[in-house]
Amino acid sequence: MGVIDSAGKIPELSSYDAIVIGAGFAGSVVARELAQRSGKKVAIVESRDHVGGNAYDKYDDAGVLIHAYGPHIFHTNDARAYEYLSQFTDWLDYQHEVLANLHGTYIPVPFNKNSIEKVFDADKAKSYIEKLISVFGDERKVPIIELRNTDDPQLHEIADFVYNNVFLYYTQKQWGLTPEEVDPSVTARVPVFISRDNRYFQDKYQGMPKDGYTKLFDNLLDFEGIDVFLSVDARDVLKFDKSDSKTKVYVDGNEYKGIIVYTGAIDELFDNCFGRLPYRSLDFVYETYNQKHWQPCGTVNYTVSEDYTRITEFTYMTGQDLDVTTIMKEYSRPYEAKPGQIPYYAIISDENQAHYNQYKELADSIDNFYLIGRLAEYRYYNMDAIVSRALELADEICD
Repeated sequence: MGVIDSAGKIPELSSYDAIVIGAGFAGSVVARELAQRSGKKVAIVESRDHVGGNAYDKYDDAGVLIHAYGPHIFHTNDARAYEYLSQFTDWLDYQHEVLANLHGTYIPVPFNKNSIEKVFDADKAKSYIEKLISVFGDERKVPIIELRNTDDPQLHEIADFVYNNVFLYYTQKQWGLTPEEVDPSVTARVPVFISRDNRYFQDKYQGMPKDGYTKLFDNLLDFEGIDVFLSVDARDVLKFDKSDSKTKVYVDGNEYKGIIVYTGAIDELFDNCFGRLPYRSLDFVYETYNQKHWQPCGTVNYTVSEDYTRITEFTYMTGQDLDVTTIMKEYSRPYEAKPGQIPYYAIISDENQAHYNQYKELADSIDNFYLIGRLAEYRYYNMDAIVSRALELADEICD
């Protein structure tokens, strides 16, 4: 692998068999597979000055391994995705737990038997747990809509408590919505976990890359035939001619006939010709303290207070045993395409999907042009899902 920080200088790429835009999980997995399975010469073009996409991690001045774009916890039931990444990293056994801070009281999330005992008196909690088990069975996740669809006032009270104290304000902060704008279909899926399992995920495979995500990406991309060009904007590399029914792509001034895999924001690639797609962005504020831990677990959600949505403490996740700790406060913001601002989450609606489909139709008119990833496909992916999607795309292209 050659990694070249181009510092804005446009590389010559027309000799490559494939050009992959983006060095996150989607682009890196596809690039590795094209090079290894098909012997293709692959160029990865990355606008940032590092590989890893939003999973990029680094050591801060205090020696804490931090996630620069928000916490990333790997979990999956997909054996193929897990085994694939296991070629490039060993794993730390990390079982993620999340607490909600309700005016100073910590309760497990998802809301479970232990949460019930935290917020209701002993007799009521015992009665509520027994009722949940009798109606739904034990060790089940039950959406609050199911609790509300019963005629039982106890189950309604549990559902209302979860909605008002765990879900509503947190969702308003995350998505910039009023209570009236919160999608009922999303509300309906908020679960109550009839269990004492405090883990946020119950997937078969869970953990953190032993040496960090950036090292995982270094190993993943360390293959002959892959060159990575950092600090290069895809719009400076790919030029489009949309004068015919089939859109043509030009690289280095010549029509490019090779494979292009695009993982970035699709509206920005096409110069927002149909208008900008709406996204949510995030701001992060880091604080370092001279103590072993600042909070009781890796993630604490602030569901009824504060402007930030959650605080992450990284040493829980990385397994570092230090006498200092770094926390990160996370603020959700509208994406306004300002310098340095990053689009993180597509805002899913029928209207926005129709808007996206205009860009998708344009992309589909280009031969050998593939869209993959949160921004390119305007949808949400977990890490394991995007690894699986990238492997499937590689299967399609290689076959």
